[in-house]
Amino acid sequence: MATLLHLNVSPRGDASTSRRAGQLVRERLAASHGELTVIERDLAAQPLPPIDAAFTDANMAVAAGRTDADPAALALSETLIAELQAADVVLITSPMHNFTVPASLKAWIDLVVRTDRTFARTPQGKQGLLRDRPVLAVVSCGGRFSDDAASQRDFFSPYLTYVLETIGLKQVEILRMESTSRGPDHVARAFDKLQSWCTTVVPVLLA
Repeated sequence: MATLLHLNVSPRGDASTSRRAGQLVRERLAASHGELTVIERDLAAQPLPPIDAAFTDANMAVAAGRTDADPAALALSETLIAELQAADVVLITSPMHNFTVPASLKAWIDLVVRTDRTFARTPQGKQGLLRDRPVLAVVSCGGRFSDDAASQRDFFSPYLTYVLETIGLKQVEILRMESTSRGPDHVARAFDKLQSWCTTVVPVLLA
């Protein structure tokens, strides 16, 4: 039985496009790959704290090979990393906030991306220490993306891809559901795009 880590990010509850999309993806995964063990981390219902001085000092102690690191300061980080290590597939369903990742998702990233714990510094650059596995990200965007001056820019996708690759997760596929604030017709088209993605891209990534 495969294990899925699902990071739910939107604070909008049942009104959230990304949460509805996440449920659809989970149903498709279960239909094609059998029953899933799901680790659900709701970053809106249970927001993570921003990193503080205690975490920073303990993390720096670990990276420096010192023995004075405070285990309590790193406990939440270790829990989040353990959830990630247990997963065969990661699903991130999130809105885009101000062109990039919401603060709640950034807090998760800051607690998971750690020197000499999830990545190592080498002469060739940062090398991920986690086992690679597929990451599916569905991003709900109120605006649209194109080459004209009126469209918005996407800093979410390149950032998320880069930071996950840093810790060893290189199979990252991101679907943007665009123009979701522009009415039901746009939302319907976004879900049509999601259905196609679930049929064509997701099975190949998880093969």
